[in-house]
Amino acid sequence: MIITKIKKNMLRERAKKLPAVTDEMWREVNEDFRIIAEEFVSVQDFSPKTKKQYRSALRQFGYYIYSSMNNKPLYKITKRDFLRYRSFLEDHGLSSSSKKFKQNSVSSLCNYIENVVADEDENYTRFRNFTRGLPPIPKNKVYEKIKVTKEEYDLLMEMLAEDENYLGMAWLATAFRVGARKSEIIQFKTEILDYSIPENQSYVLSHTIRGKGKSTDGKPLQYMIPLDVLPYLKKWVEVRGYDHEYIFTTKHHGQTKQMSADWADALCDTLSHILGRRVNIHIFKNSCITHLLESGIDMKLVSKYVAHHEDISTTQIYDLRDFEEEKNRIFV
Repeated sequence: MIITKIKKNMLRERAKKLPAVTDEMWREVNEDFRIIAEEFVSVQDFSPKTKKQYRSALRQFGYYIYSSMNNKPLYKITKRDFLRYRSFLEDHGLSSSSKKFKQNSVSSLCNYIENVVADEDENYTRFRNFTRGLPPIPKNKVYEKIKVTKEEYDLLMEMLAEDENYLGMAWLATAFRVGARKSEIIQFKTEILDYSIPENQSYVLSHTIRGKGKSTDGKPLQYMIPLDVLPYLKKWVEVRGYDHEYIFTTKHHGQTKQMSADWADALCDTLSHILGRRVNIHIFKNSCITHLLESGIDMKLVSKYVAHHEDISTTQIYDLRDFEEEKNRIFV
């Protein structure tokens, strides 16, 4: 692939993640912690994704207890112990948001113990949430959000076409033009390509998918897919060479399956090197909304039918227009 020449310091290094705690590692953690942690996650009205995140965070803390605290029972852990864990997370280069989520997961578990477990387990009668009252976790440096312009989108599509990366083109077209989140994009079904299109309609309305939200059902959404996106979806379905319920799929060792939402992270690394700056998956919703607003589409329409926000004030957060021409007229 031909890419633009860039300086290394133009691409921000991704925040690190802790290695996953395997089932074998998890079994090393004391039984009391394992039972309470699993019970806590199972009774929460979380979405499947959120449950997975909480379970992972609690496993990380549980394994730290095993490896660095001599596997002491949870009711003996102190604020000082937890500050050691925070230092451990800091030493491993986690982002501030990741550290906060891990602390909040443990804090929620502690609240559950105070409110539920303490009434039935004498070991926890005097238990108190040991994360409460600790110093706040400092925020990482906030990097400026830079929109992907229509011209840059065209360049990215051109470069992916040179690589014959039709899956990448289908994903990018959907992300930039539709504005769906990564976990929503992978839910689009192949049946969309067979929908009839009324005369003079500029889009196809998708089937209902699960949007971001609490509980298993989340928020039901239907996205408008512009007609100019359909050729890229059809091209990918054509060249992949197999039938599947979903458009965005991968094939490994002869097995085909619905794409993981995290697949797009690797694609964004490629896109970052083309543009010479860090591009992450989240910027495409911003860029989609901004492009439509720059094209003169009313904010209320964009908010309701593209962004799917309950309030226009939320959509305004995604608006990355610079208003340079308007600012230049202020003092004229």
